[in-house]
Amino acid sequence: MFSPEELSALYLSAKVALWATVICLPFAVALAWTLARHEFRLKFLFEACLQLPMVLPPVVLGYLLLLLFGNKGWIGQYLNALGIELAFNWKGAVLASMIVAFPLMVQPIRLSFQLINRQLEQVAGSLGASPFRVFCSISLPLALPGMLIGSILCFSRSLGEFGATITFVGNIPDETRTIPIAIYSLLQQPNGEEFAMRVVVLSLFLAFSALIANYFILQKYQRKLGA
Repeated sequence: MFSPEELSALYLSAKVALWATVICLPFAVALAWTLARHEFRLKFLFEACLQLPMVLPPVVLGYLLLLLFGNKGWIGQYLNALGIELAFNWKGAVLASMIVAFPLMVQPIRLSFQLINRQLEQVAGSLGASPFRVFCSISLPLALPGMLIGSILCFSRSLGEFGATITFVGNIPDETRTIPIAIYSLLQQPNGEEFAMRVVVLSLFLAFSALIANYFILQKYQRKLGA
């Protein structure tokens, strides 16, 4: 049986990861479709900025979030005046997870859009379907495998987010202490290795389950492409 602290970390991690995935998905679909279907000047620079959170040190990213969205940050001070507080709050953990995991969600969705047979969309358009209807009835269903894979990757990455989260929202029990932060906290306590190992095993199980689900979705998609 897990302790209340471990259950709290598990619940908070799942909540943060779920919200991050749900909020990221519509933006990732729109951005992936734009990158897959349109060419524009400085596109390479835009894509470099998109991938930047994956190569930045997590602490740097967390510090930048603190500067921007802290209670006295450039943007956070205005949000705070509206009663929206992100720093040292679980909502800030969602924001940190979104930024870190967003590139992982965009890439498989973009690849799915690129693999769609454009003739199917052209035929639908020639039969009188509007571009929006073509997108909803043809493009979006065919890109569903990429959306599922991207969502799994985003959810899994959000579960494991540590550096940016602890820098931006801190280590507050029952508020911002997710599974990675709980492991870090337990390792700082005397004789906390045993409890930390339990949480590590739980993290391994969750991560392995996500990878297995990702594998079976890829296999199913590849069989459809082969057919």
